[in-house]
Amino acid sequence: MTHELILRNARIIDPSQKHDGIADVAFAGGRVSGFGRDLPAGPGTRVREMAGAIVTPGLIDLHTHVYWGGTSLGIDADAFCRTSGVTTSVDTGSAGPGNFAGFRAHVIERSQARILAYLHVSFAGIYGFSKTIMVGESEDPRLMAPREAVAVAEANRDVIVGIKVRVGLHASGDQGTAPLEIALQVAEETGLPLMCHIDEPPPSYEAVLAMLRPGDVLTHAFRPFPNAPVTAQGALRPAVRDARERGVIFDIGHGKGSFSFKVARAMLANGFPPDTISSDVHQLCIDGPAYDLVTTMSKMLCLGMDLNAVIAAATVNAAVALRRMEYGTLKVGALGDATVLAVHEGAFDYADTRGEHMTGNRRIAAEGVILRGQWWHPV
Repeated sequence: MTHELILRNARIIDPSQKHDGIADVAFAGGRVSGFGRDLPAGPGTRVREMAGAIVTPGLIDLHTHVYWGGTSLGIDADAFCRTSGVTTSVDTGSAGPGNFAGFRAHVIERSQARILAYLHVSFAGIYGFSKTIMVGESEDPRLMAPREAVAVAEANRDVIVGIKVRVGLHASGDQGTAPLEIALQVAEETGLPLMCHIDEPPPSYEAVLAMLRPGDVLTHAFRPFPNAPVTAQGALRPAVRDARERGVIFDIGHGKGSFSFKVARAMLANGFPPDTISSDVHQLCIDGPAYDLVTTMSKMLCLGMDLNAVIAAATVNAAVALRRMEYGTLKVGALGDATVLAVHEGAFDYADTRGEHMTGNRRIAAEGVILRGQWWHPV
């Protein structure tokens, strides 16, 4: 196969292959067509010299809200992905079975960046989330739509990767785990994983974890008190370690109110890094404190995670959560997505969702995006 594009002499960090070193990666036909040193260029091959740059598999943001124009919290996926190095944006429950058709036709199919989705079990998805209106879509049992959710998930398996539910005081009021019970039935009926949002109690962190299955995702896993995964003394709650041991996936899901430096430090001190790092970017946090995926990755890097582990949490680990192993890797034959990164040194101000500021000595920046085997941004 003649390579269409070669990225030459990059530091390639690909945790899926346990590779961190200088190499070339090539693309053709929308796929990875070569990986190694001194890949041959044909007469029509475009070659980009990447010495000094870091190239990773295309970043996957496992928690976003990109139903732009269809919900009040939606952002523009392409604008976000271009500047943040994301090649796959996973929308988590913006749409439910009642409005997913519009999300697919007007956003997913028109977007250049890849969009996958967790379908909300609530009929209208997250419909009441803005600066002035906050209505928990899981508060009213009449909005739970398990039959419709199964039908829509079955009809859209190419883009729907799981089922989403939000529980907690703000999302489900006094309903406790009832919405989660319904969502789990939908997930079991369709054979899909579930992503569960948790905010303030009820229900408790432990009650939610007890119900999650291997491969299900708990997002906002490093959230602050109340409903934090650690005690006031920084000890890890036993249910947290038990859940990981049985295969529950712990996702950052930064967002507007769901990430705490204090909790993150305690989790890392307990040897409990996140499985996946995601931004939960939406209209109320894109201008801070979350900003984007690379900023969230930078925070975890500055808190002590190894760079390779941070990249794994936004590539191969996210692909495992999605059950789509052609994502998040630069193995030959995989999707032709890659991200060019730089790690800058200096003094950088970061904020969590509780107003704590941290000065970090490194910042991960997106320098380029390869999408479907073509250089996408910046042109």
